[in-house]
Amino acid sequence: MTAPPTALIGLAHGSRHPGVRGPIQALMSAAGDLLEIPARSAYLDLTEPDLGTVIGELSRHGSARAVVVPLLFTNAFHARIDVPSTVEEAAGSAPLELVTAGILGTGDDVADVLLTAAAGAGIAGDLPAVLYAVGSSDPAANSAVQELAERLAVRRGGPVRAAFGTTEPRVQAVLDELAGAGAGRVGVIPLFVSPGLLLDPVAHLARDRGWPMALPLGRRLAPIVAARYADAV
Repeated sequence: MTAPPTALIGLAHGSRHPGVRGPIQALMSAAGDLLEIPARSAYLDLTEPDLGTVIGELSRHGSARAVVVPLLFTNAFHARIDVPSTVEEAAGSAPLELVTAGILGTGDDVADVLLTAAAGAGIAGDLPAVLYAVGSSDPAANSAVQELAERLAVRRGGPVRAAFGTTEPRVQAVLDELAGAGAGRVGVIPLFVSPGLLLDPVAHLARDRGWPMALPLGRRLAPIVAARYADAV
């Protein structure tokens, strides 16, 4: 008898934003289609379902093992503390084996997706742009985003500045600085998987000023999620 395939669970942070679930479910569906395996989404906080619920669902459908891919870009608190503790707690009573994969990260594969998203939004390569991320209390996590912005700038040709929603440099200040430095128009490239409360005000500002802004990355990340799964398996 053939063993059931190892399932895939994308573990996101969660949000009170009503639009968070749809894009993440679409991402996991696309990743599951690429791998031809069952794929589900779960959340650390604020959004249902949680990891334990998803594990129970997969077990009832015959899965004996699952890979958990944290849908996070930096190795900050959520990746280092929340994810391991959540997986460990779920594994203690889980009817299936759990393996934790690497995070999405800020590598060249993510840079490729960001550049594609920016081009699709009409952000020309020579237009100054802001790489907008949530931000962290961990300086190393913010530095990873800064370094990603620098690599994007080299590949685009136009300047890219990192900015954050919860720490310095704040996105509003960076946008105003770029616009006031003679750029006039500024492109916004979100380092977000799905819509969020921190993203909405920036989207409203970009729309009001006529600035191009890429959408959250969503299902564009499916090949990266599939790759993290394959590495873990």
